[in-house]
Amino acid sequence: MLPPSESSPSALASTGSQTYTPEERKLLLHIAHESILSFLLGRDISLPVVSPHLAEPRGVFTTLYSDIKLRGCVGFPAAILPLYRAVVESARAAACEDPRFPPVRIEEARSIRISISVLSPLQPISPDDIQIGRHGLVISAGAQRGLLLPQVPVEHSWNRLTFLEQTCLKAGLLPDAWRSGAAIEAFTAEVFADPLDSV
Repeated sequence: MLPPSESSPSALASTGSQTYTPEERKLLLHIAHESILSFLLGRDISLPVVSPHLAEPRGVFTTLYSDIKLRGCVGFPAAILPLYRAVVESARAAACEDPRFPPVRIEEARSIRISISVLSPLQPISPDDIQIGRHGLVISAGAQRGLLLPQVPVEHSWNRLTFLEQTCLKAGLLPDAWRSGAAIEAFTAEVFADPLDSV
């Protein structure tokens, strides 16, 4: 799992095609909240029955906010787990394993807002074809790999060059590594979140 860079709740609009119904989105957000609470309380999570659609393997990132501040974000870039299970694991990891933040405490868990980004498959992309607001990026060289979600450059008002450079830095590479052999892959994301008045 990877932690991406920061993004604020104001960038929580969908950046990909909307393939999940309001009911499916609500269920995935419920699963994410239950995953965090169950882990903090030391109990097994009770998962609802999900549709085959939510059992398809998908890459996903779960982002947590306390008030309007980032509180954790971890996910799976590749589709290695059924979507609902990836949400369970990424939500728990965002709450307790993001190295940028202390673990979420039980007394704050119910006030956490959650955003889920469901990723399309990764595809190689030319730098000239990157669209700000549509594409997220993964840049890698050897064992070094960095990922930024599509909403990040929008929130920070980055252009394409800055987006490429920041993704390289996220991977621990030089900012111009994308010019000299680092692999560039792109994805889109369907992003949905708890309503502002839900917590």
